[in-house]
Amino acid sequence: MTRTQNQLIFHSMASKSNTLAIDIEIARTIGFDGLETSGNKIGAFLDAGFTVPELKARLDGLFLPGIGFLIDLERQGDARRQMLREAEQLCVLASAAGAKGIEAITGPLDIRVFEPGAAERYPHLYRGLIDLPTGIQTEQTAANLQAVADIAASHGLLVYLESLSWTPLNTLDAQQRILDLCKRDNVRIVIDFWHSYTSGDTPERIARLDKDLIYGVHLCDSLPYTGGIPNEPVLRDIPTGQGVLDLQSWVDAVKSTGYTGWWSCELFCTQQHQDNSFAVARDLKALMERLIPA
Repeated sequence: MTRTQNQLIFHSMASKSNTLAIDIEIARTIGFDGLETSGNKIGAFLDAGFTVPELKARLDGLFLPGIGFLIDLERQGDARRQMLREAEQLCVLASAAGAKGIEAITGPLDIRVFEPGAAERYPHLYRGLIDLPTGIQTEQTAANLQAVADIAASHGLLVYLESLSWTPLNTLDAQQRILDLCKRDNVRIVIDFWHSYTSGDTPERIARLDKDLIYGVHLCDSLPYTGGIPNEPVLRDIPTGQGVLDLQSWVDAVKSTGYTGWWSCELFCTQQHQDNSFAVARDLKALMERLIPA
């Protein structure tokens, strides 16, 4: 039976190399309530010659909370104008698919920019705002999020923010300050267990969140993190439920806020990406059902 609360969402990163059509088939076959996918997969489906009505027909009956993702939200100058064009394009794809929102993430994506002497060693790498004081980074990121939110609102969409754990504004406190400055009703955050863990946030911190700030949850796991720059491809290369996170405590922390929204099974395990995606999805859904009762 389809859930109306605590919906279990299949994340297309659990089926990384597959097409949108296969992701849809997995979600339907395994019995997920919906699908969180990417603009790239939707765009590739349409670029192949399928029409928007065909896209909507394929997705009919599946809840699409949002699509990812708008990268390097904090971009400035000409790069900011490009970022806003990308936001518009992502909103068009989200609307075409019938999704409810778009995901915006902070940068820089390349962790090498945080190494000592990186500006001299890697002069070609995008550095974002990391050389500026935290207050200015927060203000400029919030201003960009505000502009993206206005674009999304013109499409009837919501924006959900995810601050990557190796970027400067990575904690829940920092994200809440961004939202406070943004001052837009159609902006929320997504809780990602891995990013929270490697940012130093805890289940206890999550439990203090206002439930109305939370749009969704990425349920995921991690290998042990002992400090330094979190290396996502390494630390997330583990099946969900086999890492170091006490997933039940993280789930219970979110639920203690009164949150009853959607939960998505984002996955970065390289072996599972090469395995039978239907079997992987079946195991993920069984785990989610144990952790998150309807």
